[in-house]
Amino acid sequence: MPTMADVARSAGVSVATVSHVLNGSRPVLPHTRQAVLDAVDALGYTPNTLARSLVTSRTRSIGLAVSAISNPYFTEILQGVEAAALEAGYGLLIADPHDDPVHERKVVQLLHERRVDGMIVAPSADPHALVDYLARHSVPTVFLDRVLTGVEGAADGRVGPDGPDGPDQVCAENVEPMTRLVGHLTALGHRRIGLVAGLPGLSTTTERIAGYRRALTSAGLPPDDDLVVSGNSESSGAERATAALLDRSEPPTALVTANNAMTIGALRTLRRRGLDVPDDIALCCFDDFAWADLFSPRLTAVAQPSREIGAQAVRVLLDRLVAPGRPARTVRLPCAFVHRTSCGCPEEPVRDLGREGGRDEGAGPVPDGLGGKAASSARSTLSEKGTTP
Repeated sequence: MPTMADVARSAGVSVATVSHVLNGSRPVLPHTRQAVLDAVDALGYTPNTLARSLVTSRTRSIGLAVSAISNPYFTEILQGVEAAALEAGYGLLIADPHDDPVHERKVVQLLHERRVDGMIVAPSADPHALVDYLARHSVPTVFLDRVLTGVEGAADGRVGPDGPDGPDQVCAENVEPMTRLVGHLTALGHRRIGLVAGLPGLSTTTERIAGYRRALTSAGLPPDDDLVVSGNSESSGAERATAALLDRSEPPTALVTANNAMTIGALRTLRRRGLDVPDDIALCCFDDFAWADLFSPRLTAVAQPSREIGAQAVRVLLDRLVAPGRPARTVRLPCAFVHRTSCGCPEEPVRDLGREGGRDEGAGPVPDGLGGKAASSARSTLSEKGTTP
């Protein structure tokens, strides 16, 4: 097996120069750099990362702990993390905490024992053991997707319970996109809108419920806790939650699901009940996914920038490794409202109506009278009561 010394002899340079080229530790003249790279290619030299880590105390690896890796949302996040890590010359070690606090603590310890340089973690609903471990061992960490509130970090940006700063965090906006999604339904005349919410304790669940309530309040509708049922962020839970909402004495005329897995569960229950979307009940979902446009009707959704969330988490972590003392930061990325037909609007070409906080390209007000039979029924009921929608 060729060594670094062999590469140096072939390129006519010193071993130190070869090291600088391979590690990027010092500028090297372009023609010298190319000579080293040509020698590496000709000899088939592979750097000994283990030996290098013993010298530098760095493994150039990142630990990623996210649950439900099979979920298309987290799969795309993984793709974003992997692409950004590889571009920066880092490898990736992956573990699934299964949204279980005990298992979460174990897999994070296993990743740490592999001497990863830092971690990217989507924390569970009860991350106290996780936070305690990361703080005690001063592990550079970025929390992904779910943000922590009321958890402080050390002044150097590492996670910890006693410092003035919180941890680095990267997530999507939740409140405003959900407000817009539910507001679209109220504009169509719906007054009883059910929400299949996520797992209690997650920041995504709390924030999306807040957006749902804000939209109702803005439309002059009092939020009804009876119309919010937890689907526990999973398909089977959403099936039960949707059934519970449909069994209400006054069932909703529209339904919002708070992630893509729960959208599938809601659709299963609606099909079993023989309900047609959107004629019998409108449906909108938080989380777009690749086949949402293939359903009939096509699903109106909030699309999260999942790959960019993953890539941004890597960038934030690498910034932390370079500057351990900088203040911690939380990065929130905008979402897009994707207007299709499951809300009850007529068929039209798929339009991305713009990221939150940006312009709505070509998105005028929704014409009155749209929304399918479910919305028409809602408006009719309100008219009988003398209320203008």
